[in-house]
Amino acid sequence: MTEQTTTTHTNTEKPWLDAALTTEERAKLLLAAMTPREKVGQLIQPFGWLTYSRHEGKAELTENFKEQVRQGDVGSLYGTLRADPWTGVTLETGLSPAEGAEAVNEIQRYAVEYSRLGIPLLIGEECSHGHMAIGATVYPVPLAIGSTWNVDLYREMCRAVAAETRAQGGAATYSPVLDVVRDPRWGRTEECFGEDPFLIGEMAVASVEGLQGESLDAENSVAATLKHFVGYGSSEGGRNAGPVSMGWRELIETDLYPFERAVKAGAASVMPAYNEIDGVPCTTNERLLDDILRGEWGFDGPVITDCGAIDMLASGHDTAEGGEDAALQSLRAGIDMEMSGVMFGQHLLTAFEGGRLEPEVLDAAALRVLKLKFRLGLFERPYADAQRAAEVIGCDKHVGIARQLAAESVVLLKNDAGVLPLPDNIGKVAVIGPNADRGYNQLGDYTSPQPEGSVTTVLRGLSERLGQERVLYAPGCRIRGESREGFARATEIAAQADAVVLVMGGSSARDFGEGTIDLRTGASMVTGEAVSDMDCGEGIDRMTLELSGVQLDLIREVHAAAAGKPVVVVYIGGRPVAEPWVEEHVSALLQAWYPGQEGGHAIADILLGDVNPSGRLTISIPKHVGQLPVHYRGKRSRGKRYLEETSKPRYPFGYGLSYTSFDYSEPTLSASQVSMKQLTAGDSVTVSVQVTNTGQRIGAETVQLYISDVVSAVTRPANELKGFQKVELEPGQTKKVEFQLGAEQLRYIGPDYTPVVEPGLFKVKVGRNVEDTQNTDLIVGEE
Repeated sequence: MTEQTTTTHTNTEKPWLDAALTTEERAKLLLAAMTPREKVGQLIQPFGWLTYSRHEGKAELTENFKEQVRQGDVGSLYGTLRADPWTGVTLETGLSPAEGAEAVNEIQRYAVEYSRLGIPLLIGEECSHGHMAIGATVYPVPLAIGSTWNVDLYREMCRAVAAETRAQGGAATYSPVLDVVRDPRWGRTEECFGEDPFLIGEMAVASVEGLQGESLDAENSVAATLKHFVGYGSSEGGRNAGPVSMGWRELIETDLYPFERAVKAGAASVMPAYNEIDGVPCTTNERLLDDILRGEWGFDGPVITDCGAIDMLASGHDTAEGGEDAALQSLRAGIDMEMSGVMFGQHLLTAFEGGRLEPEVLDAAALRVLKLKFRLGLFERPYADAQRAAEVIGCDKHVGIARQLAAESVVLLKNDAGVLPLPDNIGKVAVIGPNADRGYNQLGDYTSPQPEGSVTTVLRGLSERLGQERVLYAPGCRIRGESREGFARATEIAAQADAVVLVMGGSSARDFGEGTIDLRTGASMVTGEAVSDMDCGEGIDRMTLELSGVQLDLIREVHAAAAGKPVVVVYIGGRPVAEPWVEEHVSALLQAWYPGQEGGHAIADILLGDVNPSGRLTISIPKHVGQLPVHYRGKRSRGKRYLEETSKPRYPFGYGLSYTSFDYSEPTLSASQVSMKQLTAGDSVTVSVQVTNTGQRIGAETVQLYISDVVSAVTRPANELKGFQKVELEPGQTKKVEFQLGAEQLRYIGPDYTPVVEPGLFKVKVGRNVEDTQNTDLIVGEE
């Protein structure tokens, strides 16, 4: 059944339905007609998957949900179409793309027809790397997307994600994740773009532009929700939601920077982080939510909590005496909606009726939620088109974007003697490792159950290209666990093959009922025992960056059995791996992160030379976990070395190899001096560099621009990324790459915590990574 997608309202008793009025006017008219209970209801977001049950492919609404709607106790739903082990929604119990759209329509129809004022619900979904619904396209995780350095391609992906989500009736997404990673032991590293605020800011703007499109009420647009505001990636010891100890200057110019860029790009919504900063939980931090977000930046959209964040105030942070106190603190600080809705639902109405909740505070929050609903066009078009959902979700175009992103995200870390790409006439290839043929292990966290055949593994990708008769396979071991019973088969095929590809790393796969694996044959086995290989993902933080289980032992034994043949290691995982033995002994090393459903095709294309790797690191990879923090934006004063080792990472920020080579000319400036007056007036200096492909293959190079303020009133990072361009060059081709340097790029947060450009000498650096640049000088003069 295809739903009528547009409704026309002529009821003069409901003047807010007049689309000729402004969003502000309509929202205020509706607010004036609402009871306090209905206003509170707009701030409550229960779990959407609990509102219905599935019978013969159709959704039947629960009586509890119907009662909530009739009483005006619900304004939004979270994860209505989310499917994963947490929700308990499986391939068998879940809904197809068309069925999902029809289910949302049933929910919206009941809300429109049976609530007193006919207010549609806001359907919010998880879409970090694809809509988290059955059948939706699964893209690489954000850490991989960052490694592409391809802002335009990411924007295109966000347009696709928005189209798939809105096609099923989802109108808001809880993405992008704009956290700056400081400790990669953190399990949510995979959800972030990397360690640099400038790069994250570029991706943030692209995300908002892609998700929201030209108009929020379009059929392929959704409201972006920026998270987690703020400092979430800087917790103590990389422990999820742990305390953050950070100076205000660093917070402004590092962690707040990407959020400011996204807010000014028009982001519709914001989600505070779980953590505290200097003792104040983000959920109740008025300085962040009121002074900066709404005051300085002018943000006027709704702020929604993360799930359970208000509970933490009374049980975790211990800054509230109980549930009501926690709810009131949050609302007064600037929270407008609670994901899960438990605390707001239990306490706000009672507090209002008891005179403990100010009417103007409640009205301000409800008004912001209503305004977003009007901006999304939900009153005119509350229903989805099931036929369009079936056509758009998982379509070939979107799968193609996923494959291109996966290919551009793979970082070639090592390639001794040019062993990659493997020659066309290669004989047999042994594909070994726990991630070689486990589809869920290459998808990352926040992933839905996958239909059979929807994920291409590395084994499948190589088998399709080489033919099954040329590919030998053995899992060898699990991600975790101590069993070595698969070692014998792995070493046997390594001895038989002409080249070995070891697919190792981590897993963020939750229990999708995939069963365990027979290490001797590679066959999947379904048992009654729960077996988890998960060593990454939300809530899965680690003390080390070493490979889990006996993976390193497997690599050593396979390397010995291969007896001088090319041995290639592919890391699939959600955080960097620090294994010195692997770095020293294997022929080639690829970092593929979690490459999504098309990862196997992309990795096979790179191993066999159909694609030249162009991924570049957005997170520094240490030699040893003891070097952490090792991010490149450290201060000059942070020290030189440890007793055992220098402080430099094994692979620096921006690093990545290619199958071709690139030569850089010395960078030039359009002016070697510029005055403060010129910068204030908006003038800029052009930085130019000639880049030449000096190799034999077409390739893409990411040209990176860094600056260094030589002398400043407060200490600065030694280097700061201020621009990048990804350019593709034919063999022998030269391209001129230009960047603009103005006040925006040269400023920093000065002694009085306001932006300043100081006169003096700046080092301008252009190159292939932060430690491989050519320099020139720029002098900023006095007035």
